[in-house]
Amino acid sequence: MGSEVHTATATATTNRWDRVVRRVGIDPIEPDLLRRLIDGDIAVLVLRGLLPSENFARHRQLVNDMFDRASTTYYANGHLTTIGSYLAKHLSDVDEYFAESEKIAQVTADASFTLGDDVRAGLARALSLRSLDVAEEPDGRRYADVCVRIHPDGVANPMHNDKIIRDAAGLDLVVSRLLYQLSCVICVQECDTGGEAKVYAKPWEPQDEKFKIPNGLGYEYGVVEGVPAHEFKPQAEDVYLINPTYYHEILRVGGDTRVTVGFFLGFFDDTLDSAVTWG
Repeated sequence: MGSEVHTATATATTNRWDRVVRRVGIDPIEPDLLRRLIDGDIAVLVLRGLLPSENFARHRQLVNDMFDRASTTYYANGHLTTIGSYLAKHLSDVDEYFAESEKIAQVTADASFTLGDDVRAGLARALSLRSLDVAEEPDGRRYADVCVRIHPDGVANPMHNDKIIRDAAGLDLVVSRLLYQLSCVICVQECDTGGEAKVYAKPWEPQDEKFKIPNGLGYEYGVVEGVPAHEFKPQAEDVYLINPTYYHEILRVGGDTRVTVGFFLGFFDDTLDSAVTWG
């Protein structure tokens, strides 16, 4: 798509709900792109060329070497296979989350796995951020750097949303006090067919909880009935951002395993010039 621009309004009646693609170092990157993601004016922001191809090739091999560390969490309607700790899994025991984060941080450091730091530095440059650092608690506990997600052939990720200020309410965590949340996904390996990120033009609302799947992951499709959706199939080396408080899913993967590395970004105020990240 090159530098083609697509804009949309994120309401249930909109006819346009699309993505913006920017080639880093070639296309101008407007200063309002983060705001447009937050406000629901665009579905996906895709950044191509954020890092050299050699960087991706090195980290693709490192991820493959760590596959034996992958773990799978099972739900009534699906499962998630990941390498590394992610906060949403440990909200009932955040001490375990921080302990697991520390362990995987040592593993990635020993392997010289720096993809998260490299992408954060690239995003800060491309989006003119003053700072973009991994979140820490006042007592020094550090949040997970990244989380690797593995979608083998035949696997999909059910429709859901991510909203840490809702899910971690009352836990007195740094990320509980955020104003806005985005999600960054780094495509390390693309699949042959399927694997599209499908983002719906609807943010989560409290009344949506009646559609929550009991003992499952995500929500019933009735919550997005009549809502426009945009499908984006990432290519290897794409770095893309979405607003995860909007409903989204990963469509069924075919062929090669879909491998991504990701983290959330959080902003504490409307300046949108500094952010923290967590896995």
